[in-house]
Amino acid sequence: MSKQRFEILFVISFLTGTIVLFFFVYPMINPLFWTNPSIVLEALKDKDVLQSIYISMGAATAATIVSFILGVPFAYLLARKEFRGKSFVESIVDIPVVIPHPVAGICLLTVLSPRSWIGQFLESMGLQVLGTFSAIVIAMTFVSMPFLINSAKEAFKWVSPRMENVSRTLGATHSQTFFLITISLAWRDILSGMIMTWARAISEFGAVIILAYHPMIAPTLIYERFTAYGMMYAVPVSIILIIICLMVFIILRLLATNHSKGEII
Repeated sequence: MSKQRFEILFVISFLTGTIVLFFFVYPMINPLFWTNPSIVLEALKDKDVLQSIYISMGAATAATIVSFILGVPFAYLLARKEFRGKSFVESIVDIPVVIPHPVAGICLLTVLSPRSWIGQFLESMGLQVLGTFSAIVIAMTFVSMPFLINSAKEAFKWVSPRMENVSRTLGATHSQTFFLITISLAWRDILSGMIMTWARAISEFGAVIILAYHPMIAPTLIYERFTAYGMMYAVPVSIILIIICLMVFIILRLLATNHSKGEII
């Protein structure tokens, strides 16, 4: 009886999995049937399209690097230390994920606006942020950094503090132990978090458009062409962005998998 129930569970799992995969895959491949391949090739030669994709990928990469530099040490603190208000701090980290992203953009705008003290300070230093590449990176970092922090935090929890203590008793400093032992053992999950951070950043639209309509990222260009010209001009750019993101995502996933196999070996 238990065996039969077990097999039924697998059948149900297979059916639900099929529905989920169809729900994810079909909307991504269906645009291919809405346009002519020649139009997609023509869009590939469009300087505006190529520039918007280049800006999107560059800003997403910059946001991921900033998230790594700032987020990983903070994640280590959250994983290793217990302190009063820790749950509240962890909730704050998750806020950018749950609030609507246009709201995130408005919140960032109130900070970077010349009417705020930070905006005034930046202006006094001769730094223009709004409507620049920096504004895009800030918006992408704001909405995507929680993915890296949470992933790194869980990765550090799996690293035994006993191994770190052994390293320190052998003469290594705390910093040396962190970079040589802890990071090397948690690297796979940190890399997965970086992949998710990059993917979330390159897909951001709501927060970015509030801070910087120009220079135009790919989602903004797609939105502009859809509202101005309709599906005929929006679909080809969407197809190009999907293909590029999918290729980069698969390559990064393969690198993470190969790294994991190397550790096992």
